[in-house]
Amino acid sequence: MYDTIIIGGGVSGIMAAVAASENNQKVLLIEKNKQLGKKLLISGGGRCNVTNNLPYEEIIQNIPGNGKFLYGPFSIFDNQSIIQFIESHGVKLKEEDHGRMFPVSNKAKDVLQVFLNCLDNQHVEILLNTEVKEILHDNASITGVKLTDGKTIKSHNIIITTGGKSVPHTGSTGDGFKFAKNLGHSVTNLFPTEVPILSNEPFIKSGDLKGLSLKNVKLSVLKKNGKPRISHQMDMLFAHFGITGPAALRCSQFVIKELEKQKTETVMMELDYFPKLSSHDLRQKIEIDVKANKDKAVHNVLKQFIENRYVDFMFNHLKLDKTMTGHNFDNESKNKILNFLKSFQFKVTGTQPIEKSFVTGGGVHLKEIDPKTMESKIIKGLHFAGEVLDIHGYTGGYNITSALVTGYVAGQHAGQNTN
Repeated sequence: MYDTIIIGGGVSGIMAAVAASENNQKVLLIEKNKQLGKKLLISGGGRCNVTNNLPYEEIIQNIPGNGKFLYGPFSIFDNQSIIQFIESHGVKLKEEDHGRMFPVSNKAKDVLQVFLNCLDNQHVEILLNTEVKEILHDNASITGVKLTDGKTIKSHNIIITTGGKSVPHTGSTGDGFKFAKNLGHSVTNLFPTEVPILSNEPFIKSGDLKGLSLKNVKLSVLKKNGKPRISHQMDMLFAHFGITGPAALRCSQFVIKELEKQKTETVMMELDYFPKLSSHDLRQKIEIDVKANKDKAVHNVLKQFIENRYVDFMFNHLKLDKTMTGHNFDNESKNKILNFLKSFQFKVTGTQPIEKSFVTGGGVHLKEIDPKTMESKIIKGLHFAGEVLDIHGYTGGYNITSALVTGYVAGQHAGQNTN
């Protein structure tokens, strides 16, 4: 008999186990992999972007998938609590761009070791290479779990922290969604987020721009009326299948939503190469630069401040004469170049599948969860935390923050829920 059983040994499950065992409670952590924290070890490129140091409001803005739900858990344990927890256990953190927090050592394993030490010190029992077949209950409350080998383990508290369906080689294969449905919970539609975008445009298929990286551009997903549904100003990369890089990844979930809304096979995206310049200011810049180099080909003048391959592509795409100089640079050519640089539009067909995404969109419906305890409103003693919930954010430490915060709150409540 255990006070609490946690199913899933990712970052949320580990934090739940740490919190649940703080008061000498008997806690069992079950993980189907041969090690804990597999996804944590590869997060942040192996450096582990463990949380974000921005204020609440900005963190929640960067969690477009139901971020406001986190106001409840944040009142108990927040991003500052995460920083304090890790640093108080001997691993110093540093802040990088956009509030991202990393271990000074740049080693994810150092962060994981903090949690493993806590589990050890607080005598959490761990079952590795073990799968749960069924969660047992008597309709009103939790009674335990049944393993795939037929063994039954009793407990009044279960925390499901099995992750989503992204990065399945880490163990996130959607088990928690099945458990949730079997226990009477509803699961919203699952979809990939933070994932590359696909396109069948001729310039993509021909590889004209393959491997070209654009810095600090504005990428938008357009609604049916041509206005942006979402825009992100970041770096992006053209690939053989479409587009990727930070701006594309952040736009990806909105491509899926817009395809559903428009009920079409393609949606339009728009690229602004100079988001910091108005059309008027960009026109002036081009005119001044071309005028100062009147004898040079406009094509070569533009290469002084625009990626060379992008200029070549623009001239081919617009069917402009590459030998045109400042002497015969007419208004029609100026307007075409200006429109291209400020609003190049292209069709996209969707995204790579959920298994290729780093974050799962959708999950256990939040209306069925108490945000102050992470306990089910349907079955007493059942808790959910982490990516199994219908919460998803952009990359930058937002998803791991949600996982740690909800994990802690679920663990703390289960640890106090002694029945």
